[in-house]
Amino acid sequence: MELRDVLYETDERLAYITLNRPEKLNALSNNLRGELMEAMREAEADDQIGVIVLRAAGRSFSAGYDLTPARSADDDLFVDPRSKLPRTGTTHPGNQQWARHVVMTNWTIWELAKPVVAQIQGHCLAGGTELASVCDFRIVAEDAQIGYPPVRAMTTMDMMWTPWLLPPAKAREFAYVGDSFSGNEMERLGWANYAVVKEELGAFTEKFARRMAHVDNEMLMYSKRSVNRQYETMGIREGLHSGTEIQALSAMRAAGSEWGRRVRDEGLKAALEWRDGPFRDFRGAYESAPKDRPVAGMEPKKKSDQSDSGSGED
Repeated sequence: MELRDVLYETDERLAYITLNRPEKLNALSNNLRGELMEAMREAEADDQIGVIVLRAAGRSFSAGYDLTPARSADDDLFVDPRSKLPRTGTTHPGNQQWARHVVMTNWTIWELAKPVVAQIQGHCLAGGTELASVCDFRIVAEDAQIGYPPVRAMTTMDMMWTPWLLPPAKAREFAYVGDSFSGNEMERLGWANYAVVKEELGAFTEKFARRMAHVDNEMLMYSKRSVNRQYETMGIREGLHSGTEIQALSAMRAAGSEWGRRVRDEGLKAALEWRDGPFRDFRGAYESAPKDRPVAGMEPKKKSDQSDSGSGED
């Protein structure tokens, strides 16, 4: 199995799958996600493997979905040759199908016969939180930053996991505002199993995974399936899929075109600075970011517009 954006290795009962685009903060391109799911299936099929560890090269787990043209896959091997998206059983034709595709792709990890432990350092943002949330366990660096800034100007979350894994008040805060929470805070809220100093993250995660790997594969499979089916009885599948429809609607709101227009006219970095400017974090921390910009869709009218609106003429 030849992979480009993912590393795959085994060590006794553990399989390590490593996101390997550190120069892009492991932004989730279609090719990377296709390779990732193929690596997951490879580990699932190996009888010698009991537990899968998902980790990332470099200083961040993932900055989210790749928003550049590089997101497109140029290799048919691990993506559907028609859609160029990771295979989910459909090509997802039509507009505004991204969130539906994301959730269906992530169900691959949900349905794996083997538990997956996410090892998280640095930034874990947007799509990175969705990937981590569908894993069975999350071990984070204390100073990791977990958040969903796209909700500030782009769309609602692609995979609305917060009501399932966070207390109600914090689920709303995470999903409405997009601020980052520290690894320590996410452990306190119950999203992360453990938060440890970043220098000990790898060793702690390995110890955690190896301890679990003493359980036989079939027992782990049935334990995972038993827990998953309880969430499904409570409606997690229907809830997440209905969230994808809301995400599609949010893209069509009146101010929804502002983000895309700024990306086209000014470039991605400038658009990110515009998005985060008033919040003064992420790209908004840059000196060039517009800290006092108007709310999207509520830009003040030009004088000519104001005079025209007051003319009383049809």
